Amino acid sequence: MATLLESISIPRSFGFSTTGSGPTMASSVRALSGSRNVSSFAGFNGLKIQPSKHTLASVGLKNATVIRRKGIVCEAQDTLEVAAVTEAAWQSQVLDCDLPVLVEFWAPWCGPCRMIHPVISELSKEYSGKLKCYKVNTDECAAVATQYGIRSIPTVIIFKNGEKKDTIIGAVPKTTLTASIQKFL
Repeated sequence: MATLLESISIPRSFGFSTTGSGPTMASSVRALSGSRNVSSFAGFNGLKIQPSKHTLASVGLKNATVIRRKGIVCEAQDTLEVAAVTEAAWQSQVLDCDLPVLVEFWAPWCGPCRMIHPVISELSKEYSGKLKCYKVNTDECAAVATQYGIRSIPTVIIFKNGEKKDTIIGAVPKTTLTASIQKFL
């Protein structure tokens, strides 16, 4: 069995080595096969490895089974969900609000929008009580998006006293959004 394990090729991108002080090829295959807890590897927090079994009958080894990585699944971290605004609630939640309001215009199919969601969630938590944060799905609320001239997403607009004060277009860093928010607090 040791020769079979040594002959298995696992790409270096998985972080396993065949020599040295790191995990060996044999220990890597044992870990992937379930005889050792994979989550005990340092640096693998939040990852799940979904193994699949493949036989080596095609190369003449009839009873040998090898576990290879099928895929790595990264579980999402808990984030504070930013409330969505509908066209019906736009006036009461955004324009009539006493606090400054940050509104993110987005769509579910937009990659950069998904990148900025955690940043908006963090800002919502940091400025709790000082700033309201909402998101508007441009596919579902096209009238609001058209009213404010949204042509590119993600677009973040800051409102104060019912007036549009600042617009930030694109997936920008948190510092850019923070600097814009600070002007209106």
